[in-house]
Amino acid sequence: MPQANSSNDQEQFTRLLLESEPVMLRSILVSIPHRADAREILQETAVALWRQFDTYDSDRPFLNWAMGFARIETRRFLARESRRAQLSRKAIEALEQEMQGTQAFDSGLEAHLATCLGKLNEKPRRLVQGYYHEGHSPKVLSQRENRSVEAIYKTIQRARRDLQACIEQQLNSELA
Repeated sequence: MPQANSSNDQEQFTRLLLESEPVMLRSILVSIPHRADAREILQETAVALWRQFDTYDSDRPFLNWAMGFARIETRRFLARESRRAQLSRKAIEALEQEMQGTQAFDSGLEAHLATCLGKLNEKPRRLVQGYYHEGHSPKVLSQRENRSVEAIYKTIQRARRDLQACIEQQLNSELA
């Protein structure tokens, strides 16, 4: 197959990718619950697919070939995420529900989360809201805040730890 830069290759790639994207996104969402993260993985997958498109065998299904790339990009994302500090499952659910404005979640946890968010300094609170509520990637937040991506990750990581400790402290004081 010729280099993946001819007009025909671009058209074929675009058509195949657009046909496969919904299935690929659903597959990624099985492992990655946050839609913004899943879309980021899908974009990384598309870049990798284009770079390797000249190796694609058009006699085989494109979707199967593309899903292999999606699995690799998903594993890479999960490996990066495993290095970041994680909140307890209950704290994550509380944070997600509060940020989405859902009223259905336990009102006690919502109150604790709201209290704890209020205790955060302005910059970490703004980053947490941008990341969880608005769905911005750390890269977008770094551009908006004029800080490095690493600094954004670190600030969000510290904010999650602070929120987790605060919520757990409030829950423990309720039980005492």
